[in-house]
Amino acid sequence: MKTFGFAGWSGSGKTRLIVRLLPELTGRGYSVSTIKHAHHNFDIDKPGKDSFEHRQAGAAEVMIASEKRWALMHEHRGAPEPDATALLAEMTPVDLVLVEGFKAHAHPKLEVYRADIDKPLLHPEDSYIVAIASDKDIETELPCFNIENVPAIADFIENHCGLSRPAMPGVA
Repeated sequence: MKTFGFAGWSGSGKTRLIVRLLPELTGRGYSVSTIKHAHHNFDIDKPGKDSFEHRQAGAAEVMIASEKRWALMHEHRGAPEPDATALLAEMTPVDLVLVEGFKAHAHPKLEVYRADIDKPLLHPEDSYIVAIASDKDIETELPCFNIENVPAIADFIENHCGLSRPAMPGVA
């Protein structure tokens, strides 16, 4: 699986850009998954639900399944948080995984930068940042894209990751 990440300060628009890139990339025929790092205690479960009660009672993992989807919750139970490599190994193989967060992981990243955030650029300190998407012109040697130009950003990701568009059914 190819991985491509998005780095930027909170509020820079990483999630919004990923949400706009997903239909662009899947429309090109790629299978795409995402992984997002949360910097806080999160829970996708609710107190009172059976799955929540299973975890509270000590289950290491709880899987919930229906005809529409399944979800697996894994409790660390004091073990260290797994890194991005370990988590990616748990995912079903796809053409491309878009990674939001995991700044310390060694994968190519696009820096998402908004001038009104009033924070410094990350790329001078992160050698894995290979391009920038911004709402203003940035002076840098890296490729820069207007944050609204989703097709151009998708083209860059496609080329940088060495993806080849799958043959579309019925097209010779």
